[in-house]
Amino acid sequence: YTLQNGFINAGFIFFTLAILATLIFGRFVCGWGCHVLALQDFCAWLMKKLGVTPKPFRSRLLVFVPLLAALYMFVWPTALRFFTKPPEAPLIPEFTNHLVTTEFWATFPPLAVAVPFLFICGFMTVYFLGSKGFCTYACPYGGFFVLADKVAPGKIRVTDACNQCGHCTAVCTSNVVVHAEVKAYGMVVDPGCMKCLDCVSVCPNDALYFGFGKPSVAVPRQAPQRHPLTWSEEVAALALFAASYWAAWDVYQLVPMLMALGIASITTFLALTTAKMLRATDFSFHRFDLKASGRMRGAGWGFAGFALLWIGLNAHSGFVRHHESAGARAFEGVHVPDELALARANPDAWLSPTDRRNIASGKRHLHAARDGGLFVNREALSKLAWLEYLSGRSEDAVALLATAAEHQRGQGRALSLYYRGAILNRLARYPEALASLDQALAERSDLVLAREERGESLWQLGRRQEAVSAWQDAVGRNPGLVLANNLLAGAAALSGRPEAAIAHEASADRNTPANPFFHWVIGLRLQGVGMGGLAEKHFRRAIDLDPGFRSARTDRQ
Repeated sequence: YTLQNGFINAGFIFFTLAILATLIFGRFVCGWGCHVLALQDFCAWLMKKLGVTPKPFRSRLLVFVPLLAALYMFVWPTALRFFTKPPEAPLIPEFTNHLVTTEFWATFPPLAVAVPFLFICGFMTVYFLGSKGFCTYACPYGGFFVLADKVAPGKIRVTDACNQCGHCTAVCTSNVVVHAEVKAYGMVVDPGCMKCLDCVSVCPNDALYFGFGKPSVAVPRQAPQRHPLTWSEEVAALALFAASYWAAWDVYQLVPMLMALGIASITTFLALTTAKMLRATDFSFHRFDLKASGRMRGAGWGFAGFALLWIGLNAHSGFVRHHESAGARAFEGVHVPDELALARANPDAWLSPTDRRNIASGKRHLHAARDGGLFVNREALSKLAWLEYLSGRSEDAVALLATAAEHQRGQGRALSLYYRGAILNRLARYPEALASLDQALAERSDLVLAREERGESLWQLGRRQEAVSAWQDAVGRNPGLVLANNLLAGAAALSGRPEAAIAHEASADRNTPANPFFHWVIGLRLQGVGMGGLAEKHFRRAIDLDPGFRSARTDRQ
């Protein structure tokens, strides 16, 4: 939010201070202040109580995923703005104070997402990837902390009292081979060390301590040890991770980025481990013998079944995500303005050949995602509803918007109910339209366009004074509303109040752009409520601006 919108909030201040502190003391914020790390430590502790000791999964390429994720989150938005912003626009927006918020939970996922997130990024990553598996292969914040730790003078260091007993390595929950590193370098150089000080507390000779000195970046590193994955396996792991991450991220518009990174880590591990198990003669995982003497054991079939189920669900998510993404791109390619499309019940006349192709493509993809999905994507439903309306299937659009609103909250729900009410008005189903618009305003009272539409519903139901009150309310909230002022002008003229009519019409004219489409929309809306005189004025103005609208007028007649 800070780099994209200029918002200075508590998260920005905390992260900035954490990076600065890490540059001095090393990567201690993770070990002492991260809730996800605390969850992983709890899960590892619980597993050990049950007799399961998580073993680390080690990869040379996947350890760069957190840094790539961090660059995407914190650097890419600014880079994109640099290349796409207008020349006069600043690279970073003006900073504004957002230290206080009334929507504390706005950026938190719903409970139905939070619980699976904690289970996957806590228990499952620890079980399959080892203690702090999520930190190692998924946490974007850790990507920056790793870099800062390399130049930090604060390190776990050793005295001559060390006798290489290995107690420190045994208790380390960050998968650091502490005794080997302090022997080779006189300190712990692995940036995965989170300075929790477990190794210091357990040392029988008090040989380990936290102190300041030469940073790890200044220490020549020894030749790397033998790695469990070949380079072909590393490349395959990276490809699997990328595909799994793409498949999971934002599918159904439910899965957040960090959860998708956790899912991708587990998918990659399961795929590689299953492939290894099938090739091996003997294979074990934790305390289970999965394969012995070339024959699969019961535990092996169970592991393979779970891996197949997990990878299959991930692949299914990829199918849904593909259709959601393709449908969203097609939706963005439809350029007919909402106001023009909603000016009358059938918007077909305003659609270009490109619009028609995008509508057909978007409907095909979004229907495939909806019919093949396991959960409801409420935002995709709203897009599909609009495409159905544009293709002339207004009844289907009304039903889809009602379903979307059932699954939405806040502004999304208000907008679905507003569009549903507007379409119902075009279908002359005014009681239903009024009910939908009232619901929209109950959700978001500042939705001024819903007040305009609500006034039309009331007018058509014969409740004209209430309609005038609704339009007046809309104009009171936004005096520049052209349609509402025209409606008030027409209502005043019909009720024998010419001075009020002239005043509202003048206000509308002052804010009406010299755009033939805009005038045509206003004319159609006024004609729909029986204000023919004012409607004719706007039709003539549209033809003056673009004589091509004469044919549209002939079609209308």
